[in-house]
Amino acid sequence: MNLRKKIYLYTTVLFAVLLLIMNIAVYAVFSKLIYENEQAAISNEMANITKIAQSSIGEVPETELLRALVPTSGMVRLVQPDNKAVTSTSLDEKALSEIPAEYISSELIKTMESDKKVYMFASAPVILPDGEIGSFQLTRSMESAEKILRTLRFVLGIATVLAMIPVLISSAILSKFITRPVATMTATMKEIRKSGQFKRLELEGKSQDELHQMGETFNHMIDLLESNYEKQKLFISNASHELKTPLTVIESYSSLLKRRGLKEPELFNESIEAIHSEALRMKEMTEQLLLLARHDDQWMLDLKLIDLNRFLTQVIRTYGDAFKRTIQLEFSLAGNTFIQTDENKLKQLLFIFLDNARKYSDDVIRVTARAEKSEVYIRIEDRGMGIPEKDLPRVFDRFYRVDEARNRKTGGSGLGLSLAKEIADALGVEIRLESTEGVGTAASISIKIT
Repeated sequence: MNLRKKIYLYTTVLFAVLLLIMNIAVYAVFSKLIYENEQAAISNEMANITKIAQSSIGEVPETELLRALVPTSGMVRLVQPDNKAVTSTSLDEKALSEIPAEYISSELIKTMESDKKVYMFASAPVILPDGEIGSFQLTRSMESAEKILRTLRFVLGIATVLAMIPVLISSAILSKFITRPVATMTATMKEIRKSGQFKRLELEGKSQDELHQMGETFNHMIDLLESNYEKQKLFISNASHELKTPLTVIESYSSLLKRRGLKEPELFNESIEAIHSEALRMKEMTEQLLLLARHDDQWMLDLKLIDLNRFLTQVIRTYGDAFKRTIQLEFSLAGNTFIQTDENKLKQLLFIFLDNARKYSDDVIRVTARAEKSEVYIRIEDRGMGIPEKDLPRVFDRFYRVDEARNRKTGGSGLGLSLAKEIADALGVEIRLESTEGVGTAASISIKIT
């Protein structure tokens, strides 16, 4: 059963059940009121005729007395303690006289059924001429009340049927209205699957209900999928292109080694050096690709308070000693400055910028740290060839290179700054690159002070 039929069926059944419960409640309350009114009426009538009978017994023959007191549609009966009774009925209720007499010593009001008819029965004690206590009984037909209840049942039944007509229509319209966006979305998904092209829903009106929001969310999801798909295509294309070069170099030199490596030591050393260099570049590129493939919530950050002065001093000393480069570190911080961050990830971010400065500049690298208001700024400057202004907006794109020849020379893969952007976003810090061609490049990192 599809969703539309379920909504239609459940809505209709629910409303029908609610309507039925309401009608039953109305009928029960109305029926109770009618029976209570009938009991009150027969109680008053019983009190009046009992008073008359009590004063007339012994003076008027019992038969004539009961005939005078019989109701329009019913029976009166005077029953003695030995169950002997004098009975009088109306013309249309002769059958009541066939009911066996039963002596009742106390007052009683109840409903009874005889020959598929409902009656209200009342009994009250009276003093007979011989001093004994008799039972004066009054039975009155409830045909008029039953007729009213039958009419009420008929009216409620008709009202239920008539009320279900708009319910059926409205349920059909409602189910169609609710499921139309879902059906449209399903059709769009099937079309996407068949054609292999991304499509979006055409949203009508400016409603902000949940269905419209669902459509907007679907379109936004398609935008993201299309964007990620295009990025994935570009990423795979660039990655395969980048890996093809070192593999070609390794294949060429390994072929040379097979043919002439054992005879020519110089060629052997050259080939081994080239293969080793390209293998290292592939390893670095693979590690960077794996890092870039991570989602933001997979970085597994270990946030803690670190002393920025001590941290920078250690990082600069470690890097300078490893690559035998002179790095000037200048502080403009008031005392010890503490920040909350992942120490290893921030170190990796600094290493990326220091590595770029080392590769593209032979001059001294300058690192400065200063504090302004609630932020700390770390600036890494080199005196290299710089980056053309037109290339600055794209330097954080994966595999983008400003100068292909320069990057081949330095062994760059075009992934370093892209990885730096990913790490910065994960840490919640802001990075900015400034460069003047022929003068140098400066990378700035701004971090919130804890």
